[in-house]
Amino acid sequence: MFNKLFVMSQYVVPQLAISRLAGRLANNESMPALKNRVVRWFIGRYGVNMNEAAEPDPTAYPSFNAFFTRALKPGLRPVDERETTLVSPVDGVISQLGHVTDDRVFQAKGQSFSLNELLGGDDERAADFVDGEFATIYLSPKDYHRIHMPLAGTLREMVYVPGKLFSVNPTTAENVPDLFARNERVACIFDTPAGPMALVSVGAMIVGSVETIWAGIVSPGNKEVSVSRYGTLKTPIRFEKGEEMGRFRLGSTVIIVMPRGTVNWNADQVAGGTVRMGEAFGDIKTGQPETR
Repeated sequence: MFNKLFVMSQYVVPQLAISRLAGRLANNESMPALKNRVVRWFIGRYGVNMNEAAEPDPTAYPSFNAFFTRALKPGLRPVDERETTLVSPVDGVISQLGHVTDDRVFQAKGQSFSLNELLGGDDERAADFVDGEFATIYLSPKDYHRIHMPLAGTLREMVYVPGKLFSVNPTTAENVPDLFARNERVACIFDTPAGPMALVSVGAMIVGSVETIWAGIVSPGNKEVSVSRYGTLKTPIRFEKGEEMGRFRLGSTVIIVMPRGTVNWNADQVAGGTVRMGEAFGDIKTGQPETR
C-alpha cells in the first residue's frame, strides 16, 4: 500500500518546482551551520563512506551540492585500461542490462521505454542503436555522483530533453510506464573505437540539474528538445576512458546504449548487482557495428 501511495503521489506533486527549489537550497553557501547539520544527517541516514572522499571533513564543503558531488581520493577507482574493455561510468546498482528489441528498452518487470524517445525522438539519431545493447545504472544517495567515460570517445552531440521528474528508484521503475523516456534527461553521443555510444543522464525528483564538463549546468528550463552539435568543432571534445565527463547535482540514473554487436556485457554483471566506476563492465569489438 505504501509503495502504491508513493508512486501515486508523484503524479500530483509539483515535481519541477520542488526539484528546482531543492537545487537552489543545495547550492546555498550562506547558511553553513544548517548545511553542516543536513550533511551530517545525510551521511548517517544513507551510510555515506567519507573515508573515500578526497576531503573527508563534512564541514569543509561550502554547500550541500559541493559535498554531494565530492571527489574521491586519487587512485581509489582504478580504471581497467585494456583496449577491449568497457568500464562502468559510475558507482551504483545495475537496474537492468541487455538488448534493445523493437525500439523497446527493458525497464522493470512489465515495464519498458522507447529508445527513440530516450534519445530525443529523432529517428536518425536512434538508428545507430536499433537492436543494440543497453545498461541502466542507478545511483543511490550514498554513491559517488560523478560520471566518467566507459570508453575513450569524441563528443558528437548533446541532447537536452525536457520531461517529468519522477523518482528513479526501483519502486517507481516497476510502476511508472516509460519512466526513463518521460523524465528530464541529457543524452550525449560519442564516437568511440567500438562505434557510436550514447551516455544518457536521467534526471529525477529533487535532482537540481545535470552538469557536463564542456557545457556546465544543463538545465535550460524550456519545454523543447535542445540539440548542441560538436562534430564540426576545430578542436574536437575528446575524452579518455575513465575521464570525468559530468556529474549529478543530486543523484539519478545513467544509461549506456551501444550499437548491435559491439559489446558483450560481463556475465557477472546482473540486475541488482553493484558496480564501481572504472571496473570492467563489458567486452567490446573494435571496428564497425554489425549491419542491421
